[in-house]
Amino acid sequence: MMRNKRIRLLLASAVLLLSCGLFPTPTPTLPPLPTDTPVEVIPPTPTDTPIPIPTDTPTPSPIPLPTRTPTPTSIPMIDITVYFMDQNAYIAATPPYEVGVTRTIPYTPAIARAVLLQFFLGPTPAEAAAGLVLITSGATGFSNITIHDTIARVYLTGNCNSGGATYTIANPLYANLMQFGTVSYVKIYDQNGNTEQPSGYTNSIPACLEP
Repeated sequence: MMRNKRIRLLLASAVLLLSCGLFPTPTPTLPPLPTDTPVEVIPPTPTDTPIPIPTDTPTPSPIPLPTRTPTPTSIPMIDITVYFMDQNAYIAATPPYEVGVTRTIPYTPAIARAVLLQFFLGPTPAEAAAGLVLITSGATGFSNITIHDTIARVYLTGNCNSGGATYTIANPLYANLMQFGTVSYVKIYDQNGNTEQPSGYTNSIPACLEP
């Protein structure tokens, strides 16, 4: 009986002590409340890989190829005979009055034309010193020459005029053209295309070459 009473007294004392705050009740620790402020997450800084700078690769200079020196093409040459009046023979009245000289020219199939071209160029200084002269009777050249059926036809340019002379351009023209085996007759036309005997197998001169 006494024992129960003592226990009750102890329990009452304990309750009284607790109510007086002699033994403080421990405050439970609460977990931290989440905050609305986001936490900045700084990503790891990547290590910068250096970009290689391209280096200029020198372009190789082209190797010059050896140039070929063109082989000069040799032009075939031919010799032709050109007749001029021999003034010394004419003064001495010792025919023939035409003398042939040799000219070397590039090859051409038109030999008769080439001969007349050289004729109108006149004698060289050496030939002139030997007494050769160019008789033109006012003609300055020719516009055409044809050879057909053994007849050579020459068309003069300029104003032909014999000046009353018996020896005219007709004489050396005969000598220059009748040296060819294909020519038996020569017909000479003036600048207007006229000659005295245009047809027939005979020589012919224009009226301007009459004495």
